[in-house]
Amino acid sequence: MNIVVLVKQVPEIALIKVDEAANEVVLPQGPGTVNPMDEYAVEEALRIKEKSGGTVSVISVGTERVESALRACLALGVDEAYLLSDDAFVGSDPQAVGCILAAGLKKLGEYDLILAGKQAIDSDAAQVPTVVAAKLDLPQAMFVRKFEALENGQATVQRTTEEGYDVVEMRV
Repeated sequence: MNIVVLVKQVPEIALIKVDEAANEVVLPQGPGTVNPMDEYAVEEALRIKEKSGGTVSVISVGTERVESALRACLALGVDEAYLLSDDAFVGSDPQAVGCILAAGLKKLGEYDLILAGKQAIDSDAAQVPTVVAAKLDLPQAMFVRKFEALENGQATVQRTTEEGYDVVEMRV
């Protein structure tokens, strides 16, 4: 099972300041960190790999500053890391980032499953995975809290809802 995880580098929350005089948020200048929600997806991918074999790769969009986040994923046990970087990507909205990632995944080629975190803690948009799924014409389940089974090209997952969770079966 070859798994790709979409990851985003985000500012370290503890280092974000508010300039009350200017009435604006001041982001830290450091390299940032892996979005915590994406780290959960990386950990789940590594658990699936442990059971099923295969590889885990991570892919991200950004500048060379994102390399530290990708290296952190490699340190967790990820096999490969890919950075999609171009000056034209700077300032891209979630729709554009989803299109960029989908194009990168098409070039990457062979994968059986794509995982992503629930949302990024800096934007809370939760749009990128849906754009990627739409562009690649793949099934998706958002807000997955647990993989229950992954057999014969089928996944059974628990998807978080306002009332608790749904059990969803889908092809992968």
